Amino acid sequence: MGDPTPEPPLRLRSPSAPLSTPPTQVRSQLEEKENKKFPVFKAVSFKSQVVAGTNYFIKVHVGDEDFVHLRVFKSLPHENKPLTLSNYQTNKAKHDELSYF
Repeated sequence: MGDPTPEPPLRLRSPSAPLSTPPTQVRSQLEEKENKKFPVFKAVSFKSQVVAGTNYFIKVHVGDEDFVHLRVFKSLPHENKPLTLSNYQTNKAKHDELSYF
């Protein structure tokens, strides 16, 4: 038996880098899953992972001292599919590191 295939690496993007996956495109998906509206929804940093498309791991400020981590999948251009909120983590703080989840 061989070792399991490792996850492709995540590349950190600074908060000043243009965010190619605006979190507002998945805001409604998160608000529906959490059954609440967020007063603020601003990306502060993100990492990307190239798979058969791209996973974006995005740290989003949602008000007060509250943050969420989003995993958003962007399919390959020829598939012409909308962005998908694949997973998310709530109860995050500004200092919490973005990592694969």
